[in-house]
Amino acid sequence: MRFGIAVFPGTWSDRDCARAVDVAGYESVYLWHRDRDLRGSDCVILPGGFSYGDHLRTGAVARFAPLMESVQEFAAGGGLVLGICNGFQILCEAHLLPGALTRNQSLEFRCEMSWLRVETAETPFTSACDRDQVLAIPVSHGEGRYVAEPSTLDRLEAEARVAFRYVSPDGSPVGDASPNGSMRDIAGIVSEGRNVLGMMPHPERAAEPLLGSTDGMRIFRSVVNAVAADSAFAVAP
Repeated sequence: MRFGIAVFPGTWSDRDCARAVDVAGYESVYLWHRDRDLRGSDCVILPGGFSYGDHLRTGAVARFAPLMESVQEFAAGGGLVLGICNGFQILCEAHLLPGALTRNQSLEFRCEMSWLRVETAETPFTSACDRDQVLAIPVSHGEGRYVAEPSTLDRLEAEARVAFRYVSPDGSPVGDASPNGSMRDIAGIVSEGRNVLGMMPHPERAAEPLLGSTDGMRIFRSVVNAVAADSAFAVAP
């Protein structure tokens, strides 16, 4: 089992992701933004950071990197792609996921623990979770407010493509305590094929007890289980 971790100029969460993969007991390789070879990755991670300095807007330049051409082809073939924070922004810019990430409603950078309710366990990224389970996973972003047209939001809900929703620690609505003011408190969504996940919180920062939570490992374990169980999720060339 191999995780490929994309590295763009300005990426800073690549080593955190590699550490989480190592804790899980699996192999990771770094994928440079100028390259096209996914190096046999079973799952590609687009980590957090400030790719290309967030010029133009978050993820807008990274979307055109040579590596992203291979990632898009990989995803189109059913390959697993996990976008975290800036990675989620890149996936939206690349039209692998609908909607966009905008400035936090507070206009402040928020770095804190957040609580996510698992809205569906029927994805390759959430199968090791229970539906309605609450996970403690931190956020760290200034532009994490998920927005989309009402019709897009309705479709995501109807197709059970909302993977995670911000909630209070007890699972009740988060209300004004939302870290970013995302529409319908959406924290993560999956693609139509359910093989691409974008999420603003950082599961790699909830991978060891020292970090205050190990709930993020459920996402990584889910991916491993999906690759082992379903050959439909193709291995990258």
